[in-house]
Amino acid sequence: MTVALPTPSLSFPAVPAAADGSPTIVHLSSEYAPYARTGGLAEAVRGLATFQSRAGRAVVVFVPLYRTVRDHAPDLAPLGRPIKVDLGYRSVEVRFFREVNAAPGPKVVFVDAPTYFNRPALYGEGGRDYQDNARRFAVFSRAVLDGITRLIAGPVLVHAHDWHTSLALMYMRTYAGLRERFADTPIVMSVHNAGYQGHFPESILHECGIPPEVYNWRMAEWHNRVNYLKTGLAFADVVVTVSPEHARELRTPDGGFGLHGVFQSLGNRFLGITNGIDQHEWDPSRDDQITANYTREDTSAKARCKAALQRSFGLPQRRRTPLFGMTGRMVTQKGLDLILNSHLVWNMDAQFVFLGQGEPRYERALTQLADARPRHVGVQLDFTDRLEHRLMAGADMFLMPSQYEPCGLTQMRAQRYGALPIGRRVGGIADTVEDDITGFLFDQFTPGAFDHAISRALARFGDQQGWAQRMYTAMGRDFGWERSAERYAQAYDLAVAVTRSRR
Repeated sequence: MTVALPTPSLSFPAVPAAADGSPTIVHLSSEYAPYARTGGLAEAVRGLATFQSRAGRAVVVFVPLYRTVRDHAPDLAPLGRPIKVDLGYRSVEVRFFREVNAAPGPKVVFVDAPTYFNRPALYGEGGRDYQDNARRFAVFSRAVLDGITRLIAGPVLVHAHDWHTSLALMYMRTYAGLRERFADTPIVMSVHNAGYQGHFPESILHECGIPPEVYNWRMAEWHNRVNYLKTGLAFADVVVTVSPEHARELRTPDGGFGLHGVFQSLGNRFLGITNGIDQHEWDPSRDDQITANYTREDTSAKARCKAALQRSFGLPQRRRTPLFGMTGRMVTQKGLDLILNSHLVWNMDAQFVFLGQGEPRYERALTQLADARPRHVGVQLDFTDRLEHRLMAGADMFLMPSQYEPCGLTQMRAQRYGALPIGRRVGGIADTVEDDITGFLFDQFTPGAFDHAISRALARFGDQQGWAQRMYTAMGRDFGWERSAERYAQAYDLAVAVTRSRR
């Protein structure tokens, strides 16, 4: 991608120091909706940052300038002149950009290093990661620290998200110049999905500017490999994961992805805070992307949304036939193996619609399932926001048989639209779905347990009055960011206290 270089704009320093002395909240993320996303990370970071901005805080988000950014922000203006970032044995030219005429809210800074980010995808292609991902996100993590210094006035609080930004924390605390510059800067790290940690061979240490003394079992080393996520955990003042139940799971040998000891060692500096959703955007009474609007008091128009969804997926329009929906990344974590081995999915007189992309083997298997049951199963691999809204509005039930689920956003959205989740009792699903009241939960990760939950849901679906009451309850649940943001404010206060005690 070639970005035109108009006269450098310095109007962004950017973010003036707050009059009350409060720090600017600086989010570091590899994804941010709508510019770059593969899953819930992009939407969770946007949701939190947006709410913080609406609450009056100064908020800046740094995200790589991927090729996809131009699809949503065709007009970009530079913030100052290019800089040189020294990392390992090479220097990289980096530029910072902002969107022209950006909407009110968090200020988004795009970090431009074309060699590393001007590519068709975010992390890899054809089911394989880019071979230089270690270097790519090391460059991003190092560059944002110079960006903070150049573009933001006054104190900052750094909030890093997932392994892609972990090295920024290490650079802040180990590089002599950065250590002094950020000595009073609190650091919070969010773990959105500990199943992805950034494992790389020891040979990348020098290339990515990782000091040899950091490569030990307490910090960066994990089974003779470099572990980016573990490195971030070692240098963060406070660590947050995205639901209380998942925080408990991460402290266990079965649920900690090999890092349970690290999470345990954090003690009270490790918190679980459930993500929220934008309840203005996900509101069937005002949603302009669905066929007909409806409310929890009057859901009659949901029947029109169901008929439209059936048409969109090439299924017969049958009002009383139960319709199950699923949308998201089609990967192992999401429980696709349970669905594909479910006796009921293959045999019962119901309809299923699947929306989203993922691992090629699951895309093929779902397509084959649709070919085998064309009147019962519909599949669309081309995900769009509009289709996701229409799926929530038209489905009777929503499938989330996840192997693990740190938080999950779709089960909250589904409840807002009266599509009751059928999910496994893990992570954020356990925290946000009440069994046999707003959805149906199961425990064992087996097709039989999944089918039993479906059977329970179908028995309730046959009782129209009882089902309407469950829809009414689910649609009234409050999943807004207000409560979550309050807890993040408490986490920030704890990080400030930890920083002061360290000093």
